[in-house]
Amino acid sequence: MPKPEQLGPYLLEQPDGVFPLCGDTVALSAFATVRPRWRVCDLGCGSGALLLLLAGREPTLQLTGVELDETAARAAQHNLAANRLDGQALCCDLRCAPLPAGHFDLVISNPPYFSVGSGTSGGSARCEETCSLEELCAAAARLVHNGGRFALCHRPERLCDLMCCLRAHGLEPKRLKLLSHSPAAPASVVLVEAVRQGKPGLDIIP
Repeated sequence: MPKPEQLGPYLLEQPDGVFPLCGDTVALSAFATVRPRWRVCDLGCGSGALLLLLAGREPTLQLTGVELDETAARAAQHNLAANRLDGQALCCDLRCAPLPAGHFDLVISNPPYFSVGSGTSGGSARCEETCSLEELCAAAARLVHNGGRFALCHRPERLCDLMCCLRAHGLEPKRLKLLSHSPAAPASVVLVEAVRQGKPGLDIIP
């Protein structure tokens, strides 16, 4: 097993074979809006890194992770329990997760970026083999209440697809931020936060 990662006050253990902590996850955790005692659901939570990072910002969050991979789901549940956080990790398909509709204040996700047939490989952690962008947005829209938020990171070249999927499911894009490796480099990641049944109006964050 790789050496545990210290994420603020919490310790993240990542078993071999589980998608590792990456910079996109760290950026998303800092970008998403959180408030005290919010109910938060991470779709495709992996080993729970994003949940720990959000708890580092606001320790009163009620945390739920949904993860298809059994090893990763067990790791996420262990990490929540070992850090004495209020939460659970479910091993199930996010498209039919046994969670109540409209229950969450924030749904968040660092999903696979590449569509099937795009020529980019990397398994289900990188390619939409088990859940498309359309299905991800549909799941988020079901789980978040009206006025609640859905935050995710994705590839800039799929921004048009992302915006269309969000609006099609009643998730109005409200905040957007592009990230690059240097001021002269093209954007490599886009962060978007949408509001369920929100009014039109998008803030572009420097």
